[in-house]
Amino acid sequence: MCRPTRRRLAAGGLLLAVLLLASAAPRAQSAALRGFVTDEGDGQPLLGVNVVLERDGALYGATTDTDGLYTVTGLAPGRYALRATFIGYAPHRDTLDLEPGVRTYSIALATGDERLDEVVVQSERASGAANVVAGLQQVRPEDIARVPAPDVSGDLANYLTTLPGVVTTGDQGGQVFIRGGEPSQNLVYLDGIPLYQPFHVLGFYSAFPTDVVAEADVYAGGYGARYGGQLSSVLDVSARTGNKRRFSGAGSVAPFVSTALVEGPLVPDRVSFVANGRLSVIEQGAANLVDRDLPYTFGDVFGKVHATPTESSQLSLTGIHTFDRAALGDTASVRPEEIRWSNTAGGFRFLFLPVNVRLLADVELTATRLNTEVGPPDAADRRSEIERFGAGFHFTYFLGGADLDFGGFLESVRIDSRLGGLYQNVEDESRSITQAGLYLEPEFKPGPWLSLRPGLRVTTSPSLDLVFAEPRLRVVSRLGPHQLSAAGGLYHQALVGLNDRRDITSLFTAWTTIPTGEAPRAWHAIGGYRVTPAPWLDLAVEGFYKWLENLSIPEWTATPRLTTALQPASGRAYGGDARVELRGGPFYGYVNYGYSYVRYEAEQAFYELWFGSERLAFSPPHDRRHQVNALLSATVGGFDLSARWQYGSGLPFSRALGFDVFMDIGDGIDPFTEGGEPRVIYERPYNSRLPAYHRLDLSAERTFDLGAADLTAQAGVINVYDRPNLFAFDLFTLRRSDQLPLVPVFGLKLSY
Repeated sequence: MCRPTRRRLAAGGLLLAVLLLASAAPRAQSAALRGFVTDEGDGQPLLGVNVVLERDGALYGATTDTDGLYTVTGLAPGRYALRATFIGYAPHRDTLDLEPGVRTYSIALATGDERLDEVVVQSERASGAANVVAGLQQVRPEDIARVPAPDVSGDLANYLTTLPGVVTTGDQGGQVFIRGGEPSQNLVYLDGIPLYQPFHVLGFYSAFPTDVVAEADVYAGGYGARYGGQLSSVLDVSARTGNKRRFSGAGSVAPFVSTALVEGPLVPDRVSFVANGRLSVIEQGAANLVDRDLPYTFGDVFGKVHATPTESSQLSLTGIHTFDRAALGDTASVRPEEIRWSNTAGGFRFLFLPVNVRLLADVELTATRLNTEVGPPDAADRRSEIERFGAGFHFTYFLGGADLDFGGFLESVRIDSRLGGLYQNVEDESRSITQAGLYLEPEFKPGPWLSLRPGLRVTTSPSLDLVFAEPRLRVVSRLGPHQLSAAGGLYHQALVGLNDRRDITSLFTAWTTIPTGEAPRAWHAIGGYRVTPAPWLDLAVEGFYKWLENLSIPEWTATPRLTTALQPASGRAYGGDARVELRGGPFYGYVNYGYSYVRYEAEQAFYELWFGSERLAFSPPHDRRHQVNALLSATVGGFDLSARWQYGSGLPFSRALGFDVFMDIGDGIDPFTEGGEPRVIYERPYNSRLPAYHRLDLSAERTFDLGAADLTAQAGVINVYDRPNLFAFDLFTLRRSDQLPLVPVFGLKLSY
């Protein structure tokens, strides 16, 4: 984008801010009510509570967010009847006299079973398999718990694979592709802390076990101006807080992992902590249930301290460490290779409501580090490390008919890569860059049926001599049971993750600055429709288009391994999905179908010799055209039963015509006494498809009340009909590596 255009966008954004602030003047004499809603039993924030004010038959209200915060603005001064309701809790009622200005009123709800019959305030974000809003899917722990898993505690990663448009490498690999994007193009947060590789090498697990997740927002594209720096998607996970009233804990054992959790008050009613740790026990468990090697070791440790120093403020400290180790290729070879990676990250967050100001302030300090290595167990042939230190601030100014979100960030990123071993064009890179930016995103609400969120994000990187101006837009319209939504915008990425899907070590990603001179960028466009024809039924359809430019991909060679010689490419991804969700008493189920088409185009001089043209178009190896997911869960006789079937059409791969041996005789090699380097003679890149992937999983759980504790027992089967789903195929040895076979699973969890 040219600099005059950037200046015009920035000037337009500043003018918009001035107009919004000016529009607040006529409302100076109005009243506003805000506060936090918590659980009276443990002091934890409650998400999704309806807070309704009534006066002269008119209703005003809001729902609480992840922090338990609600805000109602644009009220005429006077007396109001307040009612706060949430399923499973007794309603809270009060009468308030509101004067001009801002009043803070926090609520603690007690558990109860009173029937809810009042008007429910509609929120833009609510969970449910079919409740998708312009690419946004909100996930809560109860959604994750419905999906069969090999662990009694569950994990967010297992739920993500049920979403249409999310492609993985199967139950192994730890790679997630969302609507045509690469794993390195996903932006992942935990309590505002960025994580670069949050998924474990075994695809059922991530850094986000159900026990620590409060909610997760999954943006498959079209995300707002608050987010930036990545091209494809956003996974924003909020961790729950610990119990502020009493100590409690849990422990579980299962064939793949064992888990321990403890939480409690450090200062009763004010400060709490929660800590969770998991460690794989595959060698002691799952490896004894199948007749094959499972060379995986992984684990994670999470901790959070949360405090409410005043009625109008919260602060938290969050830390996490994950590690993974897996053997690659032929584990019986003389020199087996491993891939190893670890995340270490932490952050501080301060949330406060200034007195008598219609403002929510959110300040963050974060640090994160990812280290990845490939090589023999006692050494590393290649290594990549990325560190990031950042500070961010986010403000929401409540204007009644419009809310103004604005903020900014400052960060320093260091990358350090040492690429050796089997790599061609061996090179090292060590570099530090700084980035800073501002964003502005007002939300206009001309009526209860419409929400408009235009946005602008401006980012500068002096060390790379780059300035990005990125316009964004989200629109949501609700008319009775009907919802229309759309989103779009421009996105850039200054730090690029490089890998090569031909290499057996394709799990390895080397981070670098822009390698082709121009920053990768993408345009997103999303449109969707959802209808609720009955309280027990939701239907939704959504279409998307992503236009990608200035991508960096490895040059095409006859050697099936990663090369650091790169070429520019462009691409496009488009498709759509359809979802049906049913709820009826003890039964719950959904079916979704997703279609996706991904195409890359690249130019390379010697393509002319191989394929007759310098320009080559191909489908990248994550282009899965068709996906189907079906889930059914029910509670019968005290048992929680669930079944999940998934199908994915075959992924592209490069078919081989034969083999030869390459020998550079210019190096003085004697062809009669020395061997050369084996090569594969390919057809066109990714011109064929692997077999389809499909699998059925079953699970049954029951919880027993032991008085002072609860015992949950789980039994299930992964891959019920023992489908031999392909994971990798070595062209040189013709050895096939499959995904997990039929695996009986069982687990116990004790909670007190």
